[in-house]
Order: sequence, then C-alpha cells, then structure tokens
Amino acid sequence: MSRTRTFIAVEIGDEILDNAVDLQTALAKCGAEVKWVEQESMHITLLFLGEVDDRELHSVCRAVQDVAAREAAFALRVAGVGAFPTPRRPKVAWAGITDGADDLKRLHDKLETKMLDLGCYRTEERGYTPHLTLGRVKSEADGLTLAPELAKRLTWSGGRTVVDEVLVFSSELERGGPVYTVLGRGKLMG
Repeated sequence: MSRTRTFIAVEIGDEILDNAVDLQTALAKCGAEVKWVEQESMHITLLFLGEVDDRELHSVCRAVQDVAAREAAFALRVAGVGAFPTPRRPKVAWAGITDGADDLKRLHDKLETKMLDLGCYRTEERGYTPHLTLGRVKSEADGLTLAPELAKRLTWSGGRTVVDEVLVFSSELERGGPVYTVLGRGKLMG
C-alpha cells in the first residue's frame, strides 16, 4: 500500500514572496543558524495531513474542491513577525497574517471537518494560527541570537494578495529540502 505525504495550503503571490525573501536575508545577517524556507516552497498551510493512503487522495482533492466552492475569494495581507513557541525563544520564525486570518481559520475548520470525516487527519492539540513560515532555528543559542532581530521587525509589511484557490500538495523529502507537487486545486467563489 503506497502512501503520500500530503498537506493543504494556499499560495501567497509574488510580491509577498519577494518581500519574505528580503526579510529572510535581513534576518540572516545576525549570524544565527536557521534553515530558511526556499522561496518556491513558501505557502500558508491550512492542514498537514501526513502520510495519506494513495487510494484516498482523490477523496481528499474532491473534499477540498467541495469546501472551496462554498467559500468566497478573499484578500490576504502578510505583516509582522513572530516565532513559535515564543518570540524570545524562537524555534520557528514566521510572518503573520492580518487581513484574511479569519478567512483562513474558517477554511481550516471546514477542511478539518471534512478530513476527519474521511479518516485521514487527526486534530492537532494546539489551535490553528495562520502564518507564513520563514525558517527553522537550528539551536537554542541560535534562537537567542535571532530573537532581537525579530523584535526589530514587528511592524514589517509583506504585502497583499487575493486568495482564490486552495491547493492539495504532496511533499517529498529530498536532500536539498522538500519538493512540493500540486495534486489538486479547489477554486474559491468569485
């Protein structure tokens, strides 16, 4: 039985991508070791499904199409920075979502219900926080080096885009990093 590492996400547009890469470059100057997300891999994850039985992928894509068809396209703004678990001890550096955060949460909740019904998803313990992952910090010491740089950029603005589709991706882990392939698309209304 073959399985595919799968997630559901939205893309963020070229303006935001370019600004996020500029932000990564500025943050990297502090010298902290961070595995920065490659520009072509940047997206906003709605649900990470993990390993999905290949026989279920069609049902996953169909469910995403069904949910998307009932939701309107919306404006998305990326602004501000933060980190998980906390900005003072960052392990994951991220850019925040202002406009469109409620829309992303609604999409997440509706998709989560569908994926739970399909049996290919387990609810995460922590609540969903829409964000754009910038990088993963290598060590606690690197996090302490990066933290003041994040604090200097709380008002950073990444730009705006319109979200008009939800994508289902496969993720293959390669030496150079993950390779994402679009498996399905769900168009949002208007």
